[in-house]
Amino acid sequence: MNTPLAETLSVALLVLVLAGAVVRPFGWPEAVIAVPAAALVIGVGAISPAHARAEAEQLGPVIGFLAAVLVLAQLCDDEGLFHACGAWMARGAAGRPRRLLVQVFIIASVITAALSLDATVVLLTPVVFATAARLGVRPKPHVYACTHLSNTASLLLPVSNLTNLLALAASGLSFTRFAGLMALPWLVAIAAEYVVFRFFFATDLDAGAQPAPTVEPPAVPVFAVVTVACTLAGFVLASAVGIDPAWAAFAGALVMAVRALARRRTTWGALVRSASLPFLAFVLALGIVVRAVVDNGLNTALGRLIPAGTALPALFAVAVLAAVLANVINNLPAVLVLLPLTAPSGAGAVLAVLIGVNIGPNLTYAGSLATLLWRRIVQAHDTEVDLREFTRLGLLAVPAGLVLAVPALWVSLAVIGGG
Repeated sequence: MNTPLAETLSVALLVLVLAGAVVRPFGWPEAVIAVPAAALVIGVGAISPAHARAEAEQLGPVIGFLAAVLVLAQLCDDEGLFHACGAWMARGAAGRPRRLLVQVFIIASVITAALSLDATVVLLTPVVFATAARLGVRPKPHVYACTHLSNTASLLLPVSNLTNLLALAASGLSFTRFAGLMALPWLVAIAAEYVVFRFFFATDLDAGAQPAPTVEPPAVPVFAVVTVACTLAGFVLASAVGIDPAWAAFAGALVMAVRALARRRTTWGALVRSASLPFLAFVLALGIVVRAVVDNGLNTALGRLIPAGTALPALFAVAVLAAVLANVINNLPAVLVLLPLTAPSGAGAVLAVLIGVNIGPNLTYAGSLATLLWRRIVQAHDTEVDLREFTRLGLLAVPAGLVLAVPALWVSLAVIGGG
């Protein structure tokens, strides 16, 4: 296939795949459109079988890791971890909306970092709804915090986001060095979000609450907490000895699964469903379609826009470009496109991409798949998300996060090294 025709077809199919993920016609899984699109770009020669196979081999370990983390998060929910978080928030907030917002920020940031953004969106958001109703406070600030922090608070660890797993492989960093470099950007980005939320939702937070009910101290699911802690330690150890961290995730999920099956708290079918196989197929197919777009000219066009080096202006330019691209074609395709172009400049440039694609999606619904999923969960609770309000909040939070997180990354690179 000639290059102009291959480029046109690849871009059209990418748009179709992303539109299908946003709209999900007839409630179809995202893979229903993405998998045939990937087969088509291979079949017509828009991407060679060798390149498609190379893309699948690159994404394979990442997808396996994601499946294990999704299963682990669901089993933690079955053990009562998220219910305990809700009880802790209700007890700590004592009926005060501003204190509840602090609790949500803490819990959502920790869960996103340790169990991935999907856990925050899918499992924590309903808990926050229930907690707000229990305390008689307006839910909007706290529920919006779930989606913003599922993106922003996913900067810390390689396991926090699928984009991070891809960036880890491209950066050449170890698990611990990645976390060390991203710790300061993570903290300042979350702080920026909190300040913006206090300002933007001042009316809702000042509305008060009903008299706080007596909340019993939550029962801590010790086994789940210990397993998650051991799994995180396993990530560090595996990275130090050169073993794929996916094995640590698999081990944590296996330990939880064996216990849950033995106690009949889950079934094999439930475990398979929690791995979200259609979504994993979507990720693989999307990667192949994006690779076709890249092979047919997008990398050349974007390459002219990316500055070399890891000086502060260069890092900021990369992060802004990544944020814009995430809102145009979604953050997962954006990171797949940008990583090969920025990796030659060093780990600092790769991490700048990560800041852009993780903070940037808070601007629009289409910025990340997590935001799309959050919107469906909110609507299931008979609450509508106002597009204008969502965008106004993003116009405040995204620039604030980028302006603080990028210099924080630059400082971390100067102090820790690895740029």
